[in-house]
Parts: sequence; structure tokens; C-alpha cells
Amino acid sequence: MSPVLRLSVFLSRAGVSSRRKAEEIVASGKVKVNDLVVLEPQFKVIPEKDVVTLDNTKINETKIKLYIALHKPPKVLSDLKYDDDREIARNLIGIQGYLYPVGRLDYHSEGLMIFTNDGNFAYRVSHPRFEVEKEYLVKFKGTLSQHDLKQMKRGILIDGETYKVDSISFVKMSLHNSWYRIVLGEGKNRMIRNMGKALGCHVLKLKRIRIGNITLGSLKPREYRYLEGHEVKELQIKYF
Repeated sequence: MSPVLRLSVFLSRAGVSSRRKAEEIVASGKVKVNDLVVLEPQFKVIPEKDVVTLDNTKINETKIKLYIALHKPPKVLSDLKYDDDREIARNLIGIQGYLYPVGRLDYHSEGLMIFTNDGNFAYRVSHPRFEVEKEYLVKFKGTLSQHDLKQMKRGILIDGETYKVDSISFVKMSLHNSWYRIVLGEGKNRMIRNMGKALGCHVLKLKRIRIGNITLGSLKPREYRYLEGHEVKELQIKYF
């Protein structure tokens, strides 16, 4: 007899996302069962009989787990789907099937993103409470003072929310601007850009070079590679 699963459980087992995130995805109207949109995460499906799609891509309950590092260029969206004609990072990866973006970057930023169909991996690497380190090279307009550096490590209150970095160190100076290396444990949306703006030193360029033990390495913009098994295992041992 075929098992009957809740739709959110089915998506989680298929590696789409964590179960909690799967509930949000279903509620967003992106999931169809037998060509009908389903908004209820508790909806029952029979994997062997029902056809489940996400953004019109068929989802299989069991699949080989994939882990892919991509160098996202500037002016490419991290989101899987958008309503205008801007380019999407997922489309730079020539692999069929659903891949979830881990460690999103804003539209104007570049650098390392990870894509995977392993929902548990995606959840743990991206959720702030697991504090997976992210490392960036950041070009600021002008130069940050010693007081600015201390503030960034102590914390800056912006719109009722505190933003702070784990570490920041000077890299090099150009004619009118300066580069710094920044490490975050808990990243928030546009966090570094908001901090620079608050200090009067706007971010001109932002490039992520590391997520946990996974580095951007020699990947050029638009290039991607499969992660090695030992890379995935090392990250899981350290942060999971």
C-alpha cells in the first residue's frame, strides 16, 4: 500500500526545504498537485500516484543530493522566481530539477552562493541560529575610522534592529576608497550595506568569498562547481 504524506512532509523529504519552510512555500501558491494549486500544507498526497510540482517543475520524493557552489555576478537575482525580466542566479546552473539557494546575496552584490536539493542542509546553513560564518570582501567609500570599526563590532542600532560583525580587518586602500574583510556569524538582509550607510561610508562593492569552510576559490562570475564530499561533511561536522 502506498504511503500517504502531508504535502509539507513530501516536499521536505524531496529535499526542497525544511518542513517549516515547506509550509511557507505551499502557502505562497507555488505548489500544485495534479495541476491544481494547493495552499494547505496538511494536504495529503500519495507519492507514487500524485504529481507534485513547484514553480511548474516536477518534484520527486527521493533524489540524489546535490551541492553546488556558484559565483553569482552583480545584477543577478538570488531569488528563484521574479516578476520582471532580470536574470536569475538559478538559471546560470545547467542542471535540471529543483535547487534551493543557500546564502542569498542582494542584487548588486556578487560572490559565493550554494545551491542544493537537500532541505535540511539548506535550513541549517542559512538559519541564523546555527551561526555558519560568512566572509566578505567589501569596498567602502572613503575610509572607516577606528571608532567606526569598534562600532561595527559592538553593534549599530538601525531602525530598531542591532547590526554587528564578528570581525573586520583592513585589506587595502585605493585612491579614495578602502577594502575590508568582514566575517559574520548571523547575517541579515543588506546588513553590511546598511551599516556602511549609517556610518557615512557607503558600500561600493561587496563580494562573498566564504560560507563556513566552502570558499569561492578560483570560480569566475557565472561559473559553478559541485562541492566535494569532504567539503559537505566538514561543514556538517562543524555546524550541524
